[in-house]
Amino acid sequence: MNDVPSTSERRHAVVIYNPIKVDVDAMKAVVAHEEAANGWDLTVWLSTSAEDPGQGCAAKALESAASVVIVAGGDGTVRAVAEGLKDGATPMALIPSGTGNLLARNLELSLDDVPLCVHTAFTGVDRKIDLGLIEITRAGGAESSHVFLVMAGLGLDAKMLANTDDDLKKKAGWLAYVSALATTLRDKNELRFRYSLNRGPTRPTRAHTIIVANCGSLPSNIVLLPDAAVDDGQFDIALLRPEGFVGWVHIFVKIIWENGVLRRTRAGRALMTKEVSALRYVRAEELSVRLERPEQIELDGDEFGEAAGFDVRVDPGGLTIKLPRAPSQ
Repeated sequence: MNDVPSTSERRHAVVIYNPIKVDVDAMKAVVAHEEAANGWDLTVWLSTSAEDPGQGCAAKALESAASVVIVAGGDGTVRAVAEGLKDGATPMALIPSGTGNLLARNLELSLDDVPLCVHTAFTGVDRKIDLGLIEITRAGGAESSHVFLVMAGLGLDAKMLANTDDDLKKKAGWLAYVSALATTLRDKNELRFRYSLNRGPTRPTRAHTIIVANCGSLPSNIVLLPDAAVDDGQFDIALLRPEGFVGWVHIFVKIIWENGVLRRTRAGRALMTKEVSALRYVRAEELSVRLERPEQIELDGDEFGEAAGFDVRVDPGGLTIKLPRAPSQ
């Protein structure tokens, strides 16, 4: 057992959990073990709710001077808690408990080992990652500010979420999106908008989908944005602009085959094609978009209604995450 800290060094954790997704009793036993082994004070447990998906719980954790905030839930819970922690230095630890667990996947954290995740929360090392800050403008002119950790999107991904059956999602997990994707691909509407990168000139364009990403990997080893990194101070932005069925084939070949398979080896990279017209990648620290008509928008896999426009910027190193300590550390 580690030495118990002096009174002036006392530490405690706060667990913020989604009661729908978490076996609280089982988790409490694991947390109690790590808490005692490391000489920490009793852990505070806070449940999210429909009224408070995580921001209010995060504020309470900060008020209690928590040494670490442990989040047990899906991407929506992680995003909401991060929104509450964004102005502080208190580290966040993850116990992935959702369908996608996109941030955990991109950080290469364990998705199904609760004891390891809890051990990391109490003994891990801190790593600063970027936050996406977004201000959404609604059709009537109202504005709302949020954060995202993985990606913000309009078009295909937002419409797919809107078309996903929630009951099927609970039963089938990620596979529930397959039928929603089929429905969405029949939508022929394009996004028409004006955009500006890094406060530069404003340009008109059109696309089927806009994705602003802080990290690039999706479930099933799909690598949407292969160069995206959580701590490079930039967004990787993808514009999907397919022209009919052939355009979608080009996109899926690029994402599934080239990004997901060929890119992994030197020989495979030599076989990769150049950028295809149906899929354009750009990088920026800021992006401003004004749409011709309001469109569905999503943040980290959750629907956020319709947006008439949005402004995003990177907050470099805006969140501290606990990662496993290397054996030599």
